[in-house]
Amino acid sequence: MSDGLLALRTFLVSRYDDLKGRLTRRLGSADMAGDALQDTWLRLNSKETGVGEVSSPQSYLLRMAVNIAVDQQRANKHLLNAAQIDELLDLEDAGATPESIALTRSDCDILTQAMEAMPARRRAILLAVRLDGTPQNEIAERLGISVRVVQRELKRAHEHCAEMFNEK
Repeated sequence: MSDGLLALRTFLVSRYDDLKGRLTRRLGSADMAGDALQDTWLRLNSKETGVGEVSSPQSYLLRMAVNIAVDQQRANKHLLNAAQIDELLDLEDAGATPESIALTRSDCDILTQAMEAMPARRRAILLAVRLDGTPQNEIAERLGISVRVVQRELKRAHEHCAEMFNEK
């Protein structure tokens, strides 16, 4: 382990509260700051070489943590927050007409029937990819199948749902 790496780890531990406070102000969230510092610590522990003498450990660690937080935000960008989910599920919208409410409920019924008609593995793959955002390679590993099988099952699930809606 290099001296620079050891110095960064020591600095992070000894000045954790100060770093978290600065990071919280910069990111606007204490939880995000804590997560970013945790990931910073993990990355420092996974490095064996490559970090030389650092003239400003505080700046280095803060930049590292901010970069980690930004990467995490980008990864979560496609996820909906609670308000957006509630908005999507609110069928009794004040601007909704009885006809649009009936059509939406009909679509939900068709989708429910389509999901129930699918084999369990295909349904699980569709839900994992589309609702949970699980990567296909992770699903393949979890189910003990190849990524190609996951892709084929996902394609068949989409085709099945499309057929059900076209029969409508």
